[in-house]
Amino acid sequence: MIPNRSLWLRVAVALALGSGAVLSPRAEAAERVVNFFNWSNYIAPGVLEAFTEETGIKVVYDTFDANETLETRLLAGKSGYDVVVPTAYFLQRQIGANIFRKLDKSKLPNLVNAWPMVTERLATYDPGNQYAVNYMWGTTGIGYNVKAVQRILGSDGRIDSWDVIFDPDKLAKFKDCGVQMLDSADDILPAALNFLGLDPNSTEKNDLEKAAALVGRIRPYVRKFHSSEYLNGLATGEICLVVGWSGDIKQAQSRAAESRNGVEIGYAIPKEGAQIFFDNLAILLDARNVAEAYELINYLYRPDVAAKNSDFLSYASGNLASQKLIDPESFNDKTIYPDEAVMKRLFIITARDLATQRSINRLWTRIKTGR
Repeated sequence: MIPNRSLWLRVAVALALGSGAVLSPRAEAAERVVNFFNWSNYIAPGVLEAFTEETGIKVVYDTFDANETLETRLLAGKSGYDVVVPTAYFLQRQIGANIFRKLDKSKLPNLVNAWPMVTERLATYDPGNQYAVNYMWGTTGIGYNVKAVQRILGSDGRIDSWDVIFDPDKLAKFKDCGVQMLDSADDILPAALNFLGLDPNSTEKNDLEKAAALVGRIRPYVRKFHSSEYLNGLATGEICLVVGWSGDIKQAQSRAAESRNGVEIGYAIPKEGAQIFFDNLAILLDARNVAEAYELINYLYRPDVAAKNSDFLSYASGNLASQKLIDPESFNDKTIYPDEAVMKRLFIITARDLATQRSINRLWTRIKTGR
């Protein structure tokens, strides 16, 4: 039997050498990976590369531009992702669907840097802050081309109210220079409800119909509903007025300034009030790379990394310690970090029951198609 065993060993060694499996200790260890599904335009250049260099963990990075896209992937199960970034009112519903794992905060020592004000607000959606930590937060408001506004409304023209959006006669003036809106019923309809003096979180059929009718009347003047294209459109002067997210519009402002193309972008949080939203880091219950997911979230909560993201993205960070490192120009910009007076005018959106959400989705489809 010894000759046969010797032959078997020679064959095994030859196969191993052929595959390179025996001689390389690195090959014996599985590659460390974390699969990250984030919003488009939502991380500063170099951050993920620096994370990989420091930890050896490869980041497989995909993006989406609508909460509905994320939710569809998550509810279907086996998405393959480890860390995802749901907005708080979607997070609330997804927690109920048992999609996320409870966080072991002992593995997130950098959470000591969390901003209590943001953490407390996030607890509205995630009681006890068990499933998620805030990544960035911002507002839904109005972005505009300053010169176009002055040309259309006069040198004293100002954008400070939702009436420029929801008054058909006023919005019609901007049709030719290009109007876009977020493709998000959860942003546009609450703004319309608030403008009508109704509860932005109303689930009453009559209220929702009124808001849909209001948006329907301005539909002819909206060139496109899209949740990411408007950033470049504003920066290049292709469009002049948008309902969009604060950080995206501020990024358009920066891009226009850097290109020196003569386009000046402004952002307004309307005086009637606007939505404040919280985008959050969570780990999926079926995540395959849990240890790596914790390392990524902990890294993103380092003050220097959070500051880099906030500076580049022009969104407010949920990391209190990062404030000492953020560019003072950004930190003192009240459209990024609103003062107390503005904060009092901001409202949140909470998760709706499925029947109401289906009704909202149908209304939104009707608005966009004009049918």
